[in-house]
Amino acid sequence: MLAGRCLVIAILVWTAVVGLRVAPAVADTDAPYTVGNFPVEATAANAVAAKEQALADGQQAAFRSLLKRLVPVTAYKQLTRLQGTKAADLVSGISVRSERNSSTAYYATLDFSFQPDAVRSLLSGQNIPFVDQQAPLLTVVPVLLQGNPPAASGDRGLWHRAWSGLDLTHTITPVVVKDLKPSIQTDTVNALVSGDDGAMQKLKAEYGSGLVVLVIAEPDVAAKKLNVTLAGSDAIGGLLLKRTYRISDGDLDYASQLAAVVSLGIIEGRWKAIKSGVSQAAATPSSNIPVWEASTSGNGEDVTLTAQFGDSNQWDQMRAQLLDTPGVDALNIGSVSEGSADISLKYPGGARNLSSALGTRGLSLINTANGWVLHSSR
Repeated sequence: MLAGRCLVIAILVWTAVVGLRVAPAVADTDAPYTVGNFPVEATAANAVAAKEQALADGQQAAFRSLLKRLVPVTAYKQLTRLQGTKAADLVSGISVRSERNSSTAYYATLDFSFQPDAVRSLLSGQNIPFVDQQAPLLTVVPVLLQGNPPAASGDRGLWHRAWSGLDLTHTITPVVVKDLKPSIQTDTVNALVSGDDGAMQKLKAEYGSGLVVLVIAEPDVAAKKLNVTLAGSDAIGGLLLKRTYRISDGDLDYASQLAAVVSLGIIEGRWKAIKSGVSQAAATPSSNIPVWEASTSGNGEDVTLTAQFGDSNQWDQMRAQLLDTPGVDALNIGSVSEGSADISLKYPGGARNLSSALGTRGLSLINTANGWVLHSSR
């Protein structure tokens, strides 16, 4: 069961990617054409047959992962034209990281390297858009937020392992995982999540890089959910995104792995978008006010609203409720002043449908003479 879940995680890493339509890019490196740390498994009549089956199935699955790494989500449907492609014809090498077997089963973690020019030619020949130029190196810092009141701490357990277990070298957005510095205390983490530009500047100064993101895990085992917040700045600008993952059967390890997979996919998708020039507005804010962007696929109708709140705690709650509302997409928080914040997003059916959805979550979205205004109804 555990091995199967690990295999699902490896495949999900690319299907979870959030991206926008992009044009083909000239690669700076061939690194993205290796799918590393990929788990395979098979059971057969004997150990030899099991290994052969695992390698055959594994390279085909790794090839699918490679395609979804390079191709934006909006073009995934075009990949059906490549269903008959034999991955074995494109593999240039296989490296073993670990392996074990029994008399009838084979389990391994492998690196599959594919021929860059052959894959590029395949995609270009089918007129399928792709991006294979890697982003500048990003520092990711796993943080645990737990306790009452919640306190931030560095993590060397499940959450850290979930990130370090990903293929962080060959991804489109290479990542180095670092520990939380003692100088980054709970108040700084909270300020960063609240959109405080001073906290952002402190984070950058402490890590000596403009590209650093805290990945904050807040497990709630009693409620069977894992809250994850990405806060910092990646290659295209400020990033603030919160998502909740279900903890099924008490398996926090699996939930952590899935959350890391999806989070890396989001960061990848943002880079794909900016390489195309589609999302320049998000990458280059029109003012000095920090723009915290939850970059997603951009589905739905455009909605512009003003959130009004009594204090920072109420604003934190409203923002979290909004981010957690299913269907909310491409959310951007612009200027935040005392008592109000300007927000733009996309939602299926527009503002009226969003108003109905928010009504069940303790928020009231009302159409006024000055536009749509969001209040807490609690």
